[in-house]
Amino acid sequence: MSFLRRRSATPAGPDFDVLAMDPGDWPGNLGAGLLPAPDGSCQGVFLRYDLFGGRGPAMIIGNLPEGSPARDVAEGEVPFEVAQLLLALENDEEVTVVGTEDMPVMQGDNLLIVRRLKLSESRISCVQFDRSDNVLVTIAAWDRPITDDLYALLKPLPAELFQQG
Repeated sequence: MSFLRRRSATPAGPDFDVLAMDPGDWPGNLGAGLLPAPDGSCQGVFLRYDLFGGRGPAMIIGNLPEGSPARDVAEGEVPFEVAQLLLALENDEEVTVVGTEDMPVMQGDNLLIVRRLKLSESRISCVQFDRSDNVLVTIAAWDRPITDDLYALLKPLPAELFQQG
């Protein structure tokens, strides 16, 4: 994706562009979390989109750069974003990945190879794709399918959104 680039490192936010839906396009509540490393660098960002009036998120979108420990999951384990979704929903059920399927999806002029994860909990939809800057994007949704039109809504969010203030 040619419009993505690494930013200069700043301790107050991520040193990479965060690809997600613009908060202004989302009618519910939005929360953002940063995964800090001991050296102050950002090891990932996840955004939590809540449509359920505080009863839990409808969707979590994570952006994890290369080398982030949150990307290291054992075979069959769910991605970090799915674990965060289950935690936010206070669902302590054991969920595993039972299969994957690769499929091509267009996002503007860019072709994405999207991995659709099949989970033991059928109410969770989960997809992942790698960006050209080696950031892994994971989208986990509760009780709603992830359709191709969602990818058209993804765009880099402004760095100011993640500044401490």
